Amino acid sequence: MSETTSFAKGIIRRLAGNEYVLMVCMAAVIGILGGYGAVGFRWLIGFFQSLFFSHQGRSGVLEAILSLPWYARLIPPIIGGAVVGPMVYFFAREAKGHGVPEVMEAVALKGGMIRKRAVAVKTLASSITIGSGGSAGQEGPIVQIGSGIGSAFGRMAGVSADRMRTLVACGAAAGIAATFNAPIAGAMFALEIILGDFGIAAFTPIVVSSVLATVISRVHLGAFPAFMVPQYSMVSIWEILTYSLFGIVMGIVGVMFTRTLYKIEDLFDAVRIPPYTKAAIGGAAVGCIGIFLPHIYGVGYDTISLALLGQIPWLLLLSLVVIKILATSVTIGSGGSGGVFAPSLFIGAMAGGAFGFLMQALFPQVTAAQGAYSLVGMGAMVSATTHGPITAILMLFEMTGDYKMILPLMLSCIISTVVASQLKRDSIYTLKLARRGVDIRAGKDVNVMRSLLVRDAMTRDVVTVPADMPLKKLVKFTLSSKHSSFPLVDEDGLLEGIVTFQDFKDVVFEEGLGDLVVAKELSPQEVITITRNENLDSALRKIGVKNIEQIPVVDETNPRKIVGILSRRDIFTAYNKAIIDRSITAGGVVEADRNKRRSTA
Repeated sequence: MSETTSFAKGIIRRLAGNEYVLMVCMAAVIGILGGYGAVGFRWLIGFFQSLFFSHQGRSGVLEAILSLPWYARLIPPIIGGAVVGPMVYFFAREAKGHGVPEVMEAVALKGGMIRKRAVAVKTLASSITIGSGGSAGQEGPIVQIGSGIGSAFGRMAGVSADRMRTLVACGAAAGIAATFNAPIAGAMFALEIILGDFGIAAFTPIVVSSVLATVISRVHLGAFPAFMVPQYSMVSIWEILTYSLFGIVMGIVGVMFTRTLYKIEDLFDAVRIPPYTKAAIGGAAVGCIGIFLPHIYGVGYDTISLALLGQIPWLLLLSLVVIKILATSVTIGSGGSGGVFAPSLFIGAMAGGAFGFLMQALFPQVTAAQGAYSLVGMGAMVSATTHGPITAILMLFEMTGDYKMILPLMLSCIISTVVASQLKRDSIYTLKLARRGVDIRAGKDVNVMRSLLVRDAMTRDVVTVPADMPLKKLVKFTLSSKHSSFPLVDEDGLLEGIVTFQDFKDVVFEEGLGDLVVAKELSPQEVITITRNENLDSALRKIGVKNIEQIPVVDETNPRKIVGILSRRDIFTAYNKAIIDRSITAGGVVEADRNKRRSTA
């Protein structure tokens, strides 16, 4: 019995020392928490929908809204905007908009650091926006919620920046998987859109997180597809031509949606009124639309289901394409909070239905029903807006459970992505970052430097020099040290400056100055510093400005408190390590470990 216990303990110790196993275990916890986060967020949306549009006894939210008088359709979006605007402006401004770009930026440039407050505000603001009728989706907020869970867990565990990004991606995958009951698509969303990297080292934890989040979702929300779709299929081989044309059309519509979203955001930004009042104005505009077309309220899943069943007239389908683009752009552009993924599904379903009706009228013998084109249109629109065709294809397959339409779905998604990327280089996500001057797809090497944080590369053991040290002692101290530059500190240990050999080489041999000149008098007037949470690309730029070898790392709250020192050598060591880590696959790690054991045997 004791031998069995000892063996079990040995196994546990061995697993605990394996970083790869620890990452998988942490991903499992994040997946469970992310799943519950998604379930809780959907419950919160339902709560506010019940509060604003009481739908007891109704089969869905759309039916309940259609039964309300005009003023009961107009007022809720205004109230929602009036609440959300100040909430976002005063508590967490990054909660404004659709959320995914902020996660992408955090992963690429901030080492996965996401503020807890931003996640909390995003959760509440988005649920109020969507629940009150704002035209937005739930996937963006849920991605931010899941990513925030991953970031918080990574901070508690004290993982490196590279591992932190993987944990954040695990949270994003968990959110998408639980929302759409689509574990494969959730994992692919994290890899293709959030990380932009299909490395095996990140793949396993992300898959584990996605699967467990889906299990949680199915336990609480049911194990069925997001949409119940008739069994559509291709009627004729000639439909390849119509679906190809449809892919081109959807690429154009996707770019129209992207451009309209940011044009309207610019219009609201240009209006000179308090920013926290603009969401209420946007809510009023959406409410005016909702009086006549409440189909555009919220995520719009009820309307999408009707389109997939072919139960919406073609003129209404065509109208909803334009109106949904405007309504979503106004909701988000005015300061509301919510995603653009569900609106993309909505627009694609409506555009597909209208296109399918036209094809049916022109070629009735060789064309499938309009509902089939609505199904393909959902994937094509998501591909066009996100530039993520693999995610769109897998998600539509999992959301509908219909494999017979996989060929036209793949064709239309790829064509729409190509057309959209040719017309507009940035996706609906990356354009938001590009407008801030952030290009996360500028190049792999640049991304590596921007994704590494100073705190992971700096040296914490800092050799400092008293600011009042005489020149004579400073010269002896310098000659006996391996360093070439030294931070100067006052009697309280706070930064006073920095001195290098270059600063005093010209006065070393001048007689009489050894006891008269002190180190502070030799230091340049301007001292360049950096904080722990800045990235190495920024550090290298600062070092290059003055052509110095080292830069003091200071506390974020006290710019004179030294917490470390960062040198050029530290930067390039961290860079080289990151490149090696990213190039090693899981199999390579195992082989390296085997070789190490052989060499020491």
